[in-house]
Amino acid sequence: MTALFLGTRWALGLEYDGNGFCGWQRQPGRDSVQEVLETALGRVAQHPVTVVVAGRTDTGVHALCQVVHFDSPAQRSPEAWVRGGNTYLPPGVAIRWARIVPGDFHARFSATARRYRYVILNRRVRPALWRNHTAWICRPLDVLAMQAAARSLRGTHDFSAFRASACQAKSPVRDLCQLRVTRRGDLIAVDAEANGFLHHMVRNLAGVLIAIGRGERPVGWAAEVLASRDRCQAGITAPPGGLYFVAPRYPAHFGLPVDAMDAGFLMGD
Repeated sequence: MTALFLGTRWALGLEYDGNGFCGWQRQPGRDSVQEVLETALGRVAQHPVTVVVAGRTDTGVHALCQVVHFDSPAQRSPEAWVRGGNTYLPPGVAIRWARIVPGDFHARFSATARRYRYVILNRRVRPALWRNHTAWICRPLDVLAMQAAARSLRGTHDFSAFRASACQAKSPVRDLCQLRVTRRGDLIAVDAEANGFLHHMVRNLAGVLIAIGRGERPVGWAAEVLASRDRCQAGITAPPGGLYFVAPRYPAHFGLPVDAMDAGFLMGD
């Protein structure tokens, strides 16, 4: 049987503010990033557009370089997708770039890794400008203790203790190649990179590290939680406002500018 011709495959990089959205995925009666993006692209293409995303994000979670792909027979330039799409998108979502990619490119399955940054504002006074874009912790945090705990979580492990009960992943095993804690002034960043993440995994990792930073738990508790494979042992899930999907990683031959999207500004770099 002859395959249906779908035209050109496009990849887009976009950023969004998670506030005001129910998350990435379409949900009946609620505003989602997926819905507003597909609606905007459909107006540019003049036909319905369905996008595939690198990694779904939850309510209130932000993105610096989310990547999607879609197929379209419409003859449009990269500039047309960017400028036209942004014309129809709400202020909290913006397309950064558009690239033609091979037909075998898949925003989700072609990704070799995904990067997140969790940002904590650690000061006594509550924030105004940062209130929806960081997790505010008023008690001083011991960054050295958080760093030591983070080192014990890196590597390939069963992360069942850090997955949400609603997680649909078939396997809880992930390769967490980076989990780093850094501080600049009042801002603390938890950077995580893995071949994939379980539902709420980054926020649960951050919750464990915050508890250790507060002195509520010893450094060794992080390894104990990991070994338990029991979500009930891991404590609270950190709030979503501090979480940023930084970018996926792809093989170099796709030529996508995902490494240019730096999260350094969140730490004042």
